[in-house]
Amino acid sequence: MRAVVASEPGGPEALTITELPDLTPGPGEVLIDVAAAGLNRADLLQRQGFYPPPRGASAIIGMEVSGTVAALGDGVETWQVGDEVCALLAGGGYASQVVAPAGQVMPIPAGVSLIEAAALPEVACTVWSNVFMIGGLRQHESFLVHGGAGGIGTMAIQLAHQLGARVFTTAGTPEKRALCSALGADVVIDYREETFEDIIDDHTEGRGVDVILDNMGAKYLTRNITALAEEGRLVVIGLQGGTTAEIDLNALMRKRAAVIGTTLRSRSVEGKSAICASVVANVWPLLAAGDVKPIIDVVLPFDQVADAHRRMEGGEHSGKILLRL
Repeated sequence: MRAVVASEPGGPEALTITELPDLTPGPGEVLIDVAAAGLNRADLLQRQGFYPPPRGASAIIGMEVSGTVAALGDGVETWQVGDEVCALLAGGGYASQVVAPAGQVMPIPAGVSLIEAAALPEVACTVWSNVFMIGGLRQHESFLVHGGAGGIGTMAIQLAHQLGARVFTTAGTPEKRALCSALGADVVIDYREETFEDIIDDHTEGRGVDVILDNMGAKYLTRNITALAEEGRLVVIGLQGGTTAEIDLNALMRKRAAVIGTTLRSRSVEGKSAICASVVANVWPLLAAGDVKPIIDVVLPFDQVADAHRRMEGGEHSGKILLRL
């Protein structure tokens, strides 16, 4: 099989394509011939040597793919050879073949192409599990997601809007802010010129928002707590703004609020399989109806993987970047 490897930690130029032995599915696993793979910011960190895969996972970069079932491991009865699927992975996605636990393999939603489906597993599972299963966002509550034009942000805006929440988001350019509005964001904040917690205070008459999905970590911690409503939930899923910050426990306690740090990649197979099942039950019908759609920035050939990483690092993209095999 063809696979992308990083010869050593470094920049996009460290990524090369090589030939590796074909894979064989183990018990409970599905072998997929990959049609497309999605990029995630964690891929950049892994390439740089900062985010190694979980124990036992493939060292090949890539956490989501779409493709066709090529073989089944012992005990797999939910899939058949030839099924078109997408899959959530702990690693291995930048390759022409991948094996995935059967519970982390999902059907292609109706109306979504095989290539487009590679944009779904990581963002749909991340947003659904963190905003709704962990954060408990409910109809008529308010929600803030930072970086609304990114892969996570575009999915979060759509799902929160469709499920009846009032949606706030941040974005840095007029084009990205227009996209966020078109996807259902009620209030779009220019984080380069405006202070998001002040804008939220103005638009909620001082109440704040019920749930925040944050990828910045330390840089926004104090400001996010300021923006929370009473009994609000701050769910931190990224550390782009650093790992260490002081927290005003008094402010948190006065609001009876919660700060939750979580990751998806390191969860158990059983945990991720449960999330995938919930996503298929709750998110896939919205995709099939056309109420939610994958937002794709660009689809690049597999051999342009370094260019794909450069585009993501540049931060000018909106939605998902995909690699076509």
